[in-house]
Amino acid sequence: MKELINYINNKVLLKIASLQTVSVLIRIIGGLLTSKAIAVFIGAEGLALVGNLRNFVGSFQAIATVGFYKGIVKHISEVKEKAQELSKLLSTVYYVGFISTVLVCFFCYLKAEWINDLIFPTYNDYAYVIKIFAIVLPFYVLNMFSFSIMNGFLKYKILIIINIIGQILSVSIALLLIYQNKIDGALISVVIAESLIFLITLVGIINRRSLVSSLKVGSISLKYLKKMAPYSVMALFTAVLLPMVAILIRSYIIDTIGYKDAGFWEAMTRISKYYLMFVSSLIAMYLVPRFSEINKASEFKKEIFSFYKTIMPILLIGLIVIYLLRKYIVLTIFSEEFEPVENLFKWQLLGDFVKVLSIVIAYQFLAKKMFWHYILTEAFLVITLYSTSIYFINLYGGIEGAVIAHFVCYTMYFGILILIFGSSLFGVESHEN
Repeated sequence: MKELINYINNKVLLKIASLQTVSVLIRIIGGLLTSKAIAVFIGAEGLALVGNLRNFVGSFQAIATVGFYKGIVKHISEVKEKAQELSKLLSTVYYVGFISTVLVCFFCYLKAEWINDLIFPTYNDYAYVIKIFAIVLPFYVLNMFSFSIMNGFLKYKILIIINIIGQILSVSIALLLIYQNKIDGALISVVIAESLIFLITLVGIINRRSLVSSLKVGSISLKYLKKMAPYSVMALFTAVLLPMVAILIRSYIIDTIGYKDAGFWEAMTRISKYYLMFVSSLIAMYLVPRFSEINKASEFKKEIFSFYKTIMPILLIGLIVIYLLRKYIVLTIFSEEFEPVENLFKWQLLGDFVKVLSIVIAYQFLAKKMFWHYILTEAFLVITLYSTSIYFINLYGGIEGAVIAHFVCYTMYFGILILIFGSSLFGVESHEN
């Protein structure tokens, strides 16, 4: 435990202070402001539609970038001093990403009406919003690739500045659009917000414009495509399927219960996302690199239980405080209309606690590139989340069933992870060589 605390004090908090905390804080503040604006000017019904569109946008942004972000960061840090290898990596990423983005853009633009019917009730015609998304998507992809390149070159300072300016610009435009155009403005802001950040990122990549000459069709490398493939598939699997399941659940709530209840559920998931951002950042910054270094089951066991003993009590206290203050949290972030959300906190918080317990162990899949373990457990998670949600929504006749399903699903997922890593976590250490 002492080693973990020292690592956090000496390294993790320093890194988070330099990049993650600033980024996360700005995202949370921006999210809170836009949530408040939606609650005041549109209401719970509008929040449900915004939630569906946000999930759709997130999924297709991931497809367009081919899930390359983490792989780019990792491999650039390894070859940044080797001009020829760097050219192969950047060319492979750029041209594969270009082809993927063009295909996604054409699909979204040409199938806008069909997509509208999938993510919105048919009597709401927001196909034009999908077309706007198709037009601005290339700027988002360029922005993400630029971010990953700068991250790989350890350009943390410029990333912080871009994040600050970009998020302020995005939130400002979102608030203006919501104020002027209500639901239409909110939906448009969802599809253009992150693409606008590219205007700021352009300034940051001017100093790296020499890299453009490295982008050559002849430098596309099958070797790097194979290296990126595991990162890509694992990133896409979660980034695409989980948002799609959220759309299906929210749409089911709209069809069977109503818009407002779907909006209340979206409000609860937003609150959950805000406080989990900090936990996720800490886990990603510490556990993935630490797990990558570990080769013995005893060390893996030690890190898991050290993290549990150090972080989980703090998280538990935080969740208890959130539960006790739930009334004031709902009123502050949303409005009096969202009072029913208070009844959802108990099961959502319990589910989030078990979710963090699970994520801590599941990061071993990423650290050790346990491809099929990751795919199969994520598939189990997605299927279980959808099926239990439908079951409990019908059983309880309301959205409380959705948050109960959240708890049940992650409890089952945690159980599966314990079965997979049981020998490492509870095995006898003396048997180890």
